[in-house]
Formats: sequence, C-alpha cells, structure tokens
Amino acid sequence: MTTILDPTDERTPVDRQITPRSGSVSGVIGLLDISKPRGNVFLDELESLLGKAAPDVEVRRYMKPTFAKPCPEPLRQQMRDECSFVIEALAD
Repeated sequence: MTTILDPTDERTPVDRQITPRSGSVSGVIGLLDISKPRGNVFLDELESLLGKAAPDVEVRRYMKPTFAKPCPEPLRQQMRDECSFVIEALAD
C-alpha cells in the first residue's frame, strides 16, 4: 500500500484577492487545442457560446502539434502577439 501525503495545510486556506473585472470582454480570444481527443469538440462549443455572449469579440483557433510536449515557442509567441486572452482546451 502506498500513502501519498499532501504537504499543504488545509486548516489555513490561502487568502487570494480577485482581480477587478470590467464586466465586458474585448479584443481577440485565442482557443488553443492541445491535440487531445475531442478537444476540438469542446472548443467548437465554446466558440459558439462566445459568439453568442460576446459577438464583438474575434475568436482565433490554434493547435499544438501534440499534447505530449509543451507548446512550441513560435506558437506561444504568435498567440501572445495576436490575442488578448487564450483559453486552452483539455479533453479526452
């Protein structure tokens, strides 16, 4: 039998401040598919929901070559240069 210990102290919760939000989203939202099965299905639905909730926002799609490795630096730089926000999809 293996015992896994959690080193965090759950008796003292971490106090974090939430960054103030404007209530609106503008600019370009990048959707990153990490190439796991059905990630594209999730992003299709998310893109549809974003289109309804924020019709003035542009959505751009990106895809990692494989989920097994970190996102290539050129793709990260491209997303940084082209997007205001990036959402990464994980699915199986």
